[in-house]
Amino acid sequence: MSLFSAETIARAGILAVAGIVFAESGLLVGFFLPGDSLLFTAGFLASQHTLNIFALALACFVAAVIGDSVGYNIGKRMGPRLIKRPDGKIFKKQHIAQAEEFYKKHGKKTIIIARFTPIVRTFAPIVAGLGNMEYKSFLAYNVAGSALWTFSLTYAGYYLGKALPNVSHYLEPVILLVILLSLSPAFYHFFKNAENRKKLKRLPRSILSAINKKTR
Repeated sequence: MSLFSAETIARAGILAVAGIVFAESGLLVGFFLPGDSLLFTAGFLASQHTLNIFALALACFVAAVIGDSVGYNIGKRMGPRLIKRPDGKIFKKQHIAQAEEFYKKHGKKTIIIARFTPIVRTFAPIVAGLGNMEYKSFLAYNVAGSALWTFSLTYAGYYLGKALPNVSHYLEPVILLVILLSLSPAFYHFFKNAENRKKLKRLPRSILSAINKKTR
């Protein structure tokens, strides 16, 4: 059964959806989680009377605020050690650098903008803590960004479900569209990096070289 299917999310319930939102915001390993598409799909399910839309949006909002606050404290207390440690399979320093680029461009508003940008939303609060941003200021942007993100996506799915007849027939295409839209900023920043473009150009040669070695 697909992770994004209506049946999966309905069974998981509001607490599970909120838990994923928290993990994506507050845990270093959560950057790959499908926050945008999950919120939208959960909102759609609420339109079909599977979930309570207000309880869903409120729980996800609280989870997002707490998650970012956890990320902030990780950055404040463990930030220097994270920067010094070598890249692992999951944590990579380029993610921190990507979030730092956002801060250079957008300042404190990064906390809000990052909510709508996969990967960056996981590491933006860590960088805020690492940079010793005043917590009161961070919390204000955190609350605003979390509210915009959770309520807009859940209610977008909810009202779409209410507006379209037989919308259940369109669920999978809509989810795929949301996933593509939510990943587009990450793809943009990936391809904007010259080193990443070079790696992609070298990839076919590396694959062919590996195949040739195995066939010899």
